Amino acid sequence: MNEPNTVDDGLELSPEDKKRRNRRSVAIALGLIFLVALFYIMTIFKFGPALMNKPL
Repeated sequence: MNEPNTVDDGLELSPEDKKRRNRRSVAIALGLIFLVALFYIMTIFKFGPALMNKPL
């Protein structure tokens, strides 16, 4: 019986495939981090100093 949270589709990945999958995952993570940082920076530049001068 399979352990919970595991997928057994009958495929065994080769070490090269595992490396490729890992590199792809890192690339996706870096891309997401870049986009979040870009949107944050664009928001700060768009609103500028007025963002900090609003009344509480």
